[in-house]
Amino acid sequence: MVLAGLGLLLFLLPLAGLVARAPWDQVGPALIAPETATALGLSLFCSLSATAVALVLGIPLAVLLARTSGTLRAILRALTTLPMVLPPVVGGVALLLAFGRRGLVGAPLYGAFGIQIPFTTAAAVIAETFVAMPFLVIAVEAGLRALDPRYEEAARALGATGWRVFARVTLPLLRPAIFSGAVLCWARALGEFGATITFAGDLPGRTQTIPLAVYVALETRPEGAIALSLILLAVSLAILIGMRDRWLGWL
Repeated sequence: MVLAGLGLLLFLLPLAGLVARAPWDQVGPALIAPETATALGLSLFCSLSATAVALVLGIPLAVLLARTSGTLRAILRALTTLPMVLPPVVGGVALLLAFGRRGLVGAPLYGAFGIQIPFTTAAAVIAETFVAMPFLVIAVEAGLRALDPRYEEAARALGATGWRVFARVTLPLLRPAIFSGAVLCWARALGEFGATITFAGDLPGRTQTIPLAVYVALETRPEGAIALSLILLAVSLAILIGMRDRWLGWL
């Protein structure tokens, strides 16, 4: 019990310190400051865009994982979930080597069309998608494996095509898993720091999201950093409380 209490304190003390030391009389002005509003708006845009991209790409990937088995599934799942355990800075370096001006994909894009991805808003979206999409994929894959296959079999027996079965039967049954995965994906994207600062940089108005603004504000405006930290803390707690433990078995 003593060790359990110490473990709990390890989680609670930093949060208590943040709340206790918050300059509550300055939180309001800090939140409406122009630079804070800009970072918040950019964070919402990038995180929501990353979630949308994850939905488009992640659901088919989850279907592929759920429909395969054996060694192939193990390899695909390991590659898909790698960003969850990969140090974010390493992910940012990998993105630079893939999409930078001399990268595997970035070099042809820059040479043929003059498109430069790093240090743009698009780079922030890509970085957030890279680190956040695995949460969506795992949630949807778990939902697919939990589905009763008799519903899809009945639809096929009635003459529905594969796409029609997926759109009219599978997707509606997956709504809870898709919603939970999308919320987790958005929360992870909203809090992304390492891959973003490495791949997209810290450019106010272009790539400086809330986590990056917190890091910068610690040097010059500590009250602003605390206010932005409280926003992220409130969002994270709201998501975890709202979803309770429905997603724990998927990780």
